[in-house]
Amino acid sequence: MPQPSRRQPILAATLFTALALLAPAAAHAADPKLCVFDLQGASGEMFNAAKDYALAMQGAGFNLVLKSYVDERVAVDDFRTGQCDAVLATAFRTRAFNPVTAATDSFGAALILRQGKVDHAAGHEVIRMASQIFNAPSASSYVVQGKYEMAGLIDVGAVYAVVRDKRMSTPEAMAGKKILAFDHDKAQAHLILKAGAQPVTADVTNFANKFNNGMADMAAAPAIAFKPLELLKGMGPQGAVCRFPYMIMSYQLIIDRTRFAPAFADASRRYWFSHFDEVLARINKAEADLPASVWMDLSAENTPKYAEFLRQTRVELAEQGIYNEQGLKLLKRIRCKLNPADQECTMPTEN
Repeated sequence: MPQPSRRQPILAATLFTALALLAPAAAHAADPKLCVFDLQGASGEMFNAAKDYALAMQGAGFNLVLKSYVDERVAVDDFRTGQCDAVLATAFRTRAFNPVTAATDSFGAALILRQGKVDHAAGHEVIRMASQIFNAPSASSYVVQGKYEMAGLIDVGAVYAVVRDKRMSTPEAMAGKKILAFDHDKAQAHLILKAGAQPVTADVTNFANKFNNGMADMAAAPAIAFKPLELLKGMGPQGAVCRFPYMIMSYQLIIDRTRFAPAFADASRRYWFSHFDEVLARINKAEADLPASVWMDLSAENTPKYAEFLRQTRVELAEQGIYNEQGLKLLKRIRCKLNPADQECTMPTEN
């Protein structure tokens, strides 16, 4: 009968040790997962843009695995708990990871008035210039927050109010009205209460249904969202889309820096910035495609009133720690570079 070889235990131990050493390397070699929020899921425009991005990053030597989410809260929670290595979501949610870059989505942060009228193109230029600064080699104080880094900013358009009653054309006219507010964004509830209105709690998945079913007098969204959410249907015959941008909304890509190569974030930001004009063209088309009859322009008297209302609200939210002062300071500097004659440029706030 053959005797057991003494070499077998030694060989087994050697193999076990080798596998133990290789296991962390194999885990590390797994491609990072990017979780993408898109209300339309894997068939939506944002997820399709993420697929183009992943292909370009692969060409630059960085592989990504994409996962789509129709619920933004779940996408962000999965990122927070380490189930995703990166997340692409609205700045309302990504503010928790980088409040500095998310300041772009503060009330009136990209608002430029010239002779009492909104300069819409200049508003997008504010976001472009901020993105350019975030792309600079010296921008780490803006884009890096602990283990998190903002690795891409996408302008998705000005946020316009959709109202059931055209008479809601001044801050005073909002008093007593029911206005939708995202439950995770304290800034929205603050502005609504400041106007004497009543916040109606909602989230990205249900706010359109609540507006369309008559549960609120006002909702707000960028023009690219109007068609898929059917917001014009809920507006009714007496309603309108107010052509005044409360803010310019962005998607921001946030990564866990410990899961990516050091050169990844720079390459990622460069990619998204290089597509700024392409995305802006889509935004402009979405706005132009809305019927002319649905738009309502504020008067030359009320436009500055709204702008000042937003400025005061923004300052209050910074004092409360909801908005980031460093980010607001940068954005004011950009606004005043584009429009140095604006009265706010002589004010001590946001400096």
